Amino acid sequence: MVDKNQTTKTISLEPYGIENATIFYQLSSEELHQETLTKGQGTEASSGALAVNTGEFTGRSPQDRFIVKDEVTKDRVWWGNINIPFDAAHFDALYAKVTGYLSEKEVYVRDSYACADDKYRLNIRVINEYPWSNMFAHNMFLRPTEEELAHFDPEWTIINAPGFKANPEVDGTRQHNFAILNFKKKVALIGGTGYTGEIKKGIFSALNFILPVFKDTLPMHCSANVGDDGETAIFFGLSGTGKTTLSADPNRKLIGDDEHGWTRENTVFNFEGGCYAKVINLSEENEPDIYHAIKPGAILENVIMDAEGTVDFSDTSITQNTRVSYPIYHIDNIQVPSIGSNPKNIFFLTADAFGVLPPISRLTPGQAAYHFISGYTAKVAGTEAGIDEPVPSFSACFGAPFMPLHPTHYAEMLSEKMKASGVNVWLVNTGWTGGPYGTGSRMKLKFTRAMISAALDGKLDAVRYATHPVFGLSVPQECPDVPSDVLNPRETWKDKTAYDSKARQLALSFQKNFTQFESYANDEIMAGAPQITLED
Repeated sequence: MVDKNQTTKTISLEPYGIENATIFYQLSSEELHQETLTKGQGTEASSGALAVNTGEFTGRSPQDRFIVKDEVTKDRVWWGNINIPFDAAHFDALYAKVTGYLSEKEVYVRDSYACADDKYRLNIRVINEYPWSNMFAHNMFLRPTEEELAHFDPEWTIINAPGFKANPEVDGTRQHNFAILNFKKKVALIGGTGYTGEIKKGIFSALNFILPVFKDTLPMHCSANVGDDGETAIFFGLSGTGKTTLSADPNRKLIGDDEHGWTRENTVFNFEGGCYAKVINLSEENEPDIYHAIKPGAILENVIMDAEGTVDFSDTSITQNTRVSYPIYHIDNIQVPSIGSNPKNIFFLTADAFGVLPPISRLTPGQAAYHFISGYTAKVAGTEAGIDEPVPSFSACFGAPFMPLHPTHYAEMLSEKMKASGVNVWLVNTGWTGGPYGTGSRMKLKFTRAMISAALDGKLDAVRYATHPVFGLSVPQECPDVPSDVLNPRETWKDKTAYDSKARQLALSFQKNFTQFESYANDEIMAGAPQITLED
């Protein structure tokens, strides 16, 4: 066991209702790694990384994410299936149960913060039941200096008790696990689940409310990097679209891989101090940065290893959502501090399994807002039970589960920032070409990289563009190192009539999805829709 006397600061948890606990405060990553091994809660991989199993839950549980409905949130939050209201009295009673459960136990406490820009900094105290959960917080949040810790004043608190199970009939939850945000009391209460992603996404969701409402700053579920010229590029995209891969550019410095804010001063800052990457089918050849980041200090989740600790990244017998968490300094080419300025290019990444969307197209502000609200990608056969052909998938703002406000609020902020900064917005299809999934082939990574490089270098500014007849997108007709026929998806299909039919089918899916937002969207956003109506 770690000697708690090694810590340099004494704190009390009694103000939180946690009494007589044995407190391990601000332990190092190495100490938490050893604590996990000693307790039998994890094993060590051959790389030196810690490997843990998160138990019953290997991913987030969106239906068990709640926001306390009170005077702070009732008239601001977009209530519904994504933002589920929770009664304040139920929260207080459940909070008392959780803190009572943690009393007289060993607990792991970490002071950290979110937001690399000091003007937007959010101080956080994380209280964990398990040492590896606290190690995750060390990796994912920003790490104060010893001097800062001496005078640290936490604004938000995360209380994380995976071993506590709620009683739905009494506690007001849906089932025994829960993740609840209380904006009035500035608490994220998490129980019944060991999945660490609930910890980081709790604070991300909180910032998605705090920053636009109180700080005039756009929060974004995106990656970002910066070039030698100081211009920042932003990459939005859902799982499987290449967000992490394409932002890890050897010629550009990584700002962050998942969560950022775009300020009124036209800067972009990382919320986090680490990365939380999928490792399914990870290879050194395809993802060298992530592969080499898996070393002492990293946490592997739900992977399968052999007796020597060698990970089989292709084994999904526990989950397809195998993950690694590591501090951002495990990546060599990073921006320090994690702040960029002068955003000039935004990329919306989509893996269109229908093979319809162009591999790259330039968007107007209205189109950008429309596609931002839509947040389109496609699920392919085998990704979920019952899916045997491509299925459209929409997640508003490329991160609907984390957005407390109505999606059009974020979209209108994005449009305003686009106009003010003169940023270019590109829709990039990393999905299929030459036909849909099962007929066509996945877009070659070298072509996608070439198109993004051309956009960043301004090489697409003066080329000829054509308008896509269904989606109204401006499609460049030439790009260095990319065959011209690849740029026009219809030309890659043998059966042009089949392409036209599939394009109309996908356009209708966009239109049907967007009906839920129409009453909130302005004329400019609606003008960005595909050039087809439900009646066509």
